[in-house]
Amino acid sequence: MEYRILGESNLKLSAITYGAWAIGGWMWGGAERKDAIEAIQSSYNLGVTSIDTAPVYGQGVSEEIVGEAIKNIPRDKIQILTKYGMRWDTNKGEYFFSTKDSSGKETKFHKYSGKESVMLECESSLKRLGTDYIDLYQIHWHDSTTPIEETMEAVSRLIEQGKVRHAGVCNYNTEWMQTAEKVLKLVSNQVPFSMVNRGIENDVVPYCIKNKKSILAYSPLQKGLLTGKINSVYKFNEGDHRAEDKYFSAENVNKINEFLETIKPLATSKNVTIAQLVIRWTIERPGITIALVGARNRQQAEQNAKAIDVRLSPAEIDFINKNLYELSLD
Repeated sequence: MEYRILGESNLKLSAITYGAWAIGGWMWGGAERKDAIEAIQSSYNLGVTSIDTAPVYGQGVSEEIVGEAIKNIPRDKIQILTKYGMRWDTNKGEYFFSTKDSSGKETKFHKYSGKESVMLECESSLKRLGTDYIDLYQIHWHDSTTPIEETMEAVSRLIEQGKVRHAGVCNYNTEWMQTAEKVLKLVSNQVPFSMVNRGIENDVVPYCIKNKKSILAYSPLQKGLLTGKINSVYKFNEGDHRAEDKYFSAENVNKINEFLETIKPLATSKNVTIAQLVIRWTIERPGITIALVGARNRQQAEQNAKAIDVRLSPAEIDFINKNLYELSLD
């Protein structure tokens, strides 16, 4: 495994970090707890020492599973990344969307990061995770109803208390990052990035490179679409949000699969999967520090971790990029 420092901190994460959204079950059509625990532990055995989760993933379920999976691992050998600012149990803040919660109940979700909420969420996360500190604490989404300064002051207080080691943000634009940095030092921004979703390269990536902030890329496999295992007639389980995702329209799926066919011979020549090739390409991309990759079971986890062994020459990266830039999605 390769390990990379976040920003100008002393926090070192595995270049491939375990993304724990899907194991919460919520919005992914369910998940098996036993399989999820095995996935996390198998990842760790292959050098994936970092895990990214959030309270909203299954409304506490993902964090609980992570806590159970790591309880016998020395705390200083693993890095826990979690978030705050997505509430399903209050109407405060900015209304985000409505959907069924992990129990199937129709629920309204709000983006809320008032000071008292941040402090409360941290205590709840620590309890679910079974730890006394969080390595990287990240606001999940910008809350337009709460001044960024108020939110960051709360995180600064948690750092002073030793409950949080470092502060990061998620889904933040450069203006919001600049405002946050008036209060405390950020080490990272977690944003969506994949071969077919490269919008952050226009502004967030240049800003982060210039200001020495790390980028944690989530959904680098575009929620499974870049594995080559999904076709235009693929049937999702009930409650799986991907069924309504624009990238999963029949036309886009077909276009993406055509692109994947062009790079498949390269993967075959290296005796790796398309997904492994995609993950390696992602962490080779300028400005991308970490790739967050989810896995529901041991097999997926092991395949993801072994992507670190893929080697791509400049010519091979150019070949991938040439075909990629010819891809046009609707």
